[in-house]
Amino acid sequence: MGILEATGLRKAYKGIVAVDDVDVTVASGERVALLGPNGAGKTTTLLMLLGAISPDRGTVRINGLALPERRSQALAHVGFVAGYLPLPDRLRVREALDLFGRLYGLRKPGPHIHEALERFHIGHLAGRMCAELSSGQRTLVGICKAVLHHPRLLVLDEPTASLDPDVALRVRAGLMELATDEGTALLVTSHNMVEVERLCERVLFMSAGRIVADGAPTEIAAAYGHGSLEDVFLELAGTPHQEGGR
Repeated sequence: MGILEATGLRKAYKGIVAVDDVDVTVASGERVALLGPNGAGKTTTLLMLLGAISPDRGTVRINGLALPERRSQALAHVGFVAGYLPLPDRLRVREALDLFGRLYGLRKPGPHIHEALERFHIGHLAGRMCAELSSGQRTLVGICKAVLHHPRLLVLDEPTASLDPDVALRVRAGLMELATDEGTALLVTSHNMVEVERLCERVLFMSAGRIVADGAPTEIAAAYGHGSLEDVFLELAGTPHQEGGR
């Protein structure tokens, strides 16, 4: 049984079908990307997978728990990461993580906070005020917040968008370690195809509300006759590829 299992998802807005018969499965320890150009339906799909909106048709289960009936119990097994999520500016990083840990139900968050900060190499930020953090540092603290309770599924929206290349490398290493050592399943959305190729072992490509490709990054690129996911993305978005530029 997968950590995330969604079958036959459909969603329409005012008669316009945004998502049409989409299946999404993510197994324990699997690193999966959900990709697609703007308007492909990936945001609507993601919202249905997290129970934020209900599908017109189809089912979603997280760790075997059906949404929306058991959404609260299901989301206890989920962590969510996005650079745009706020932090409490008037707290220090360790205080903020302690607060979130207790909200997750951790009775003694301290060891979990130490583990997360060390995994992503930001122990030196523990005493900093959240208001003083750069956008990249906020993203790193947000990742630590999301993994405090050892979620079975970690959903990441543009996880390395605001990070310098060396920091992004450390983040990828930490996330891959979570997947390998703890069996944490990763579901990633991103417009950075290079990062996706480095982090994810499987890609779901959406276009016009449907899954049009499901496989390893190299397999999908080859199936479309391209050398990279970026070229596949450009084709699905209807954007002509220009040599020597992006």
